[in-house]
Amino acid sequence: MVDPVLERLRVMVVDDNHHMVTLVKTILRGFGMKDVFEAHDAVEGFEIMRATAMDFLIVDIAMEPLNGIEFVTLVRTADDSPSPYVPIIMLTAYSERSKVVAARDAGATEFCAKPVTATEIYRKVAAVVNTPRPFVRTRSYFGPDRRRHTSAKFLGSERRRPAEESLFEGFDKP
Repeated sequence: MVDPVLERLRVMVVDDNHHMVTLVKTILRGFGMKDVFEAHDAVEGFEIMRATAMDFLIVDIAMEPLNGIEFVTLVRTADDSPSPYVPIIMLTAYSERSKVVAARDAGATEFCAKPVTATEIYRKVAAVVNTPRPFVRTRSYFGPDRRRHTSAKFLGSERRRPAEESLFEGFDKP
């Protein structure tokens, strides 16, 4: 069944492996997406983003000359970035904890490990489309809020208040 919401989205797959690009594009088109762009390296991906607004990106980590983490950092923080708020799904065979943390800290929105399935890609796409996370800017980070739940465990001086608290500051909550 084709999802009419997904049908209207523009997505770009950035991966230097032609077979993986073909596989991911086939899966996305199976969801009903019509505007699926491809880039075979980060430089080409950045150029395509300058010409065409994307609703989200799917990016591989292991690429040359810039790897996926460097590409995410460029998209999030470059002065000439055409879309620093675009959701980015990191797709990689390198799913050890250090890579997941590096992708998250660069500003990746979601992380998807290879070998990939259509179900897993759909879950990640649904997450970025249906439950977008607010963006956060600190001295050392710009990207989607890394918190998936509210927890009072962190008590540092830079702790952000949950959105519902800051909305009602100075007012009685309804």
